[in-house]
Amino acid sequence: AEYDKFADATGRDKPDDKGWGRANRPVINVSWNDATAYTEWLSDQTGKQYRLPTEAEWEYAARAGTETKYWWGNEIGTNKANCDNDHCGDSFEYTSDVGSFAANQFGLYDTSGNLWEWTCSEWANPYNGKEAVCLSKNNANNDRRLSLRGGSWNDFAGYVRSATRVRDEPTNRGSIVGFRVSRL
Repeated sequence: AEYDKFADATGRDKPDDKGWGRANRPVINVSWNDATAYTEWLSDQTGKQYRLPTEAEWEYAARAGTETKYWWGNEIGTNKANCDNDHCGDSFEYTSDVGSFAANQFGLYDTSGNLWEWTCSEWANPYNGKEAVCLSKNNANNDRRLSLRGGSWNDFAGYVRSATRVRDEPTNRGSIVGFRVSRL
């Protein structure tokens, strides 16, 4: 619903929700460019500065002071995150409403599963310092690969670990991709 306000205000098309619902569900089918445009709009609307988190910030927030695979421990358990039902024991076929699972110790919801989340960091493997830096939108051309974190509703338990990361181009969209914002 929050992204829909942005789309309405800026004349953008609303991303396809695949019929899964909007309201309190995370937005899907958004590119890094879409997510970055949203954070700029949100900053203008509120007078506060928002952006996507760096990859390092994302992992710090997701771990919430822990060193385990998931913020709640080393085993996926049952009904703790939204990922492939055979592995997470959740009741969702696709995305779940934001906050359907317990928050971590920092009060953040859905840091494991539901959707891969764009970060503002350029992908590098092995880590080389880029994980702690935001790439400006002027430098995020289609040849760059940007990091996503968190895993999705369609992934096995190993993909929703706090340390797991993937990469994609800034223009790509998908039903397993969304984002989270950071306020500076």
